[in-house]
Amino acid sequence: MGTISRTMTTSKTKRKRYSLLFDSLRHHFSPFPHLTFVRAATAFAVLVCVTGALFVSPPASGFQSSSSSSRPHNFLIFTTIFTDRGLALYGARTRLRRAEEKKFRWEAMSDHRGELALRVPPGAEYEMTVEARGFKTETRKIDARNDMRADLTIRMEPVAESPAAPPSEPPAGGKP
Repeated sequence: MGTISRTMTTSKTKRKRYSLLFDSLRHHFSPFPHLTFVRAATAFAVLVCVTGALFVSPPASGFQSSSSSSRPHNFLIFTTIFTDRGLALYGARTRLRRAEEKKFRWEAMSDHRGELALRVPPGAEYEMTVEARGFKTETRKIDARNDMRADLTIRMEPVAESPAAPPSEPPAGGKP
């Protein structure tokens, strides 16, 4: 006869986790014995206090409305660039300068929708140059003295390909 060996497994009971912060708020004789309710009530009380503080406190002294701002507003130049076939032109390089200056001060590249935006100080006349590979360079004048925004649409013209030139003489000094 053989022996049957049995292994005895012991089951562990899960211990209840306690939060010191919320368990201290719960009392044995409290009308709100469930910990979830205590947490929800605490969160609601904090929300009410924060909302009340926002409505009661005066605005910060550093806050200024847009109408009384000390710095001048910017002039916005919003440009959309298209190819000769009407497709958005990605990666067109745009440079901008004041009309009386020679140095370009602002530069931007068109995005996948062919759009770009530049902010410049108002009250001057500007010259914008748009360059793209395979297209002629376009130049536009922009008057920023009257309005606060200029919306431009530019249609780039392709570079005219020259007819094939006849072969020229080989450079001097080479092998015959």
